Amino acid sequence: MFSLQTIFGKGDKFYGLLEASAESARSSAKALIELLSSPASQQSLDKFKRARIQEKDLSGQISEELVNTFVTVLDREDIEALNGALYKIPKIVEKFAEHYTIALARIGDVDFISRAAMLQQACDVLAQMVGQLRHGMDLDRIKKLNDQLHTIEGEADKLILDLYRDAYADESDPIRYLIKMNLFEILEKAIDRCRDAGNVIYHIVLKNS
Repeated sequence: MFSLQTIFGKGDKFYGLLEASAESARSSAKALIELLSSPASQQSLDKFKRARIQEKDLSGQISEELVNTFVTVLDREDIEALNGALYKIPKIVEKFAEHYTIALARIGDVDFISRAAMLQQACDVLAQMVGQLRHGMDLDRIKKLNDQLHTIEGEADKLILDLYRDAYADESDPIRYLIKMNLFEILEKAIDRCRDAGNVIYHIVLKNS
């Protein structure tokens, strides 16, 4: 069983970068719930932009460290895959927030908060999975967390399907219908990206346990 000290060659520095990347994703999900809970006059995209910029910086740092680390037991493509998967989450959440604030006056009363809460749960579990890497390749623990992540993703898919169904049955304005569909799809994609990142972690641990 390998430790990340051996795998990454620079130990705590990689732990910190990956954990910070997962925390940035979690911060973006938290900011989304705050946005959806706030009156239109108080809504701001600043937190999303900061999370996305931070994630971009962290992704660049990880890529640079990979270049400067000549020997890694873990396949470089696995490290790059996890880095890329984590990077995508705040980017997609910011995209949802941008589209939502633009379209808010047009779409009316839609309950996105319960679905955003599922995204935050997924980010919380993902952060735990990344944090577990610091403590070794515990396959059983990672599998339980990954199963939990898939359960959240499945429940979120059902909730978003309800939104699709309601919009299809009740929406009479074709433009508003298209806007809602776009928002539902972006939110669903954000949750799917959490699942993808969890799968990368499980794959890494499975290979090295």
